[in-house]
Amino acid sequence: MADEEQTEDENEEGSVGGKKKLIIIIIAVLVLAGAGAGVFFSGILGKKSDDAELPKIEGATKSGAKGDGKVVQGPVYVELPDFLVNLNTAGTKVSFLRMKVTLELHKSEDMHIVEAARPRIVDSCLTYLRELRKSDLQGSAGVHRLREELLLRINKAIEPTQVKDILFGEFIVQ
Repeated sequence: MADEEQTEDENEEGSVGGKKKLIIIIIAVLVLAGAGAGVFFSGILGKKSDDAELPKIEGATKSGAKGDGKVVQGPVYVELPDFLVNLNTAGTKVSFLRMKVTLELHKSEDMHIVEAARPRIVDSCLTYLRELRKSDLQGSAGVHRLREELLLRINKAIEPTQVKDILFGEFIVQ
């Protein structure tokens, strides 16, 4: 009878120790699974090899922000300084044009050419804008003509590179 009591005590201790081991193993598996999910969703494992081949351009991003040196693929946006010009008027009444312009380039390599030609671009735009009348800018047709004319002048200033499109961020005629 003493032998039977001793084996029952050993079985109970063995099952308690086995349950502790099982709980520790389950906790360890959950911790490892959580860490793996964290690494996966943080993007550390999801990096493409294409990113390593793209050049880093200082000041060029998809959104046009400056100075963060992100890797860029596809079109690049370059913001020009705000334009504020007097429009050509026949009378004594003064009219102003205020606009923000962003250039869309075909590729990131063109960014350096545009930055080098920025003074020439701004000069050609201002020269053209000062000759406009308020009536030249009325309606969507007027804005379309302005876009085409600025595109022509800017592309001439940065030949052989070409600007893909001109985007207006703000356009106010007073």
